[in-house]
Amino acid sequence: MIVYQGSNQIIKNPQVSYSQKYLDFGQGFYVTTFEGQAKKWALRKAKRYGGKPALNIYDFNEDFSTLNMLNFANEDENWLDFVCACRNGETLNSKYDLIIGNVANDDVFKTVDMYFKGIWDKKRTIEELRYYKMNNQYCFTNQKTLDDFLTFKTAVSVEVEI
Repeated sequence: MIVYQGSNQIIKNPQVSYSQKYLDFGQGFYVTTFEGQAKKWALRKAKRYGGKPALNIYDFNEDFSTLNMLNFANEDENWLDFVCACRNGETLNSKYDLIIGNVANDDVFKTVDMYFKGIWDKKRTIEELRYYKMNNQYCFTNQKTLDDFLTFKTAVSVEVEI
């Protein structure tokens, strides 16, 4: 399977340790099957940190049978609790090799933030989430899994959208 990662640089040898901690599934190396989502990530990172927006393209070995994996099929209470805990700095991902689930992008996180701040309860938050078009993400949480399952293919420049 082909997956994409957006960055402000070409990443031939991804490293889990370079990730920020307060992300949806905690520290890890994130990829997606949605090229457009990865391009948005690239533009955002380049704007924030400098560099040139790059779409990194990888081949992803889909034989997950040996992995300890957490797969959120949809945005339910478990997904909501996990994302909020990780965004709050809790380290919940260390017992998994790979975490799969939808992205709490800016629009989605506005809804999640209503729950996070105690304004909405879980039920209301989950009901609101069904209105968003979700994009997936795969989070590699340890370097060995990343090295064994992801192979760099190429990278292309991402043009700034006007």
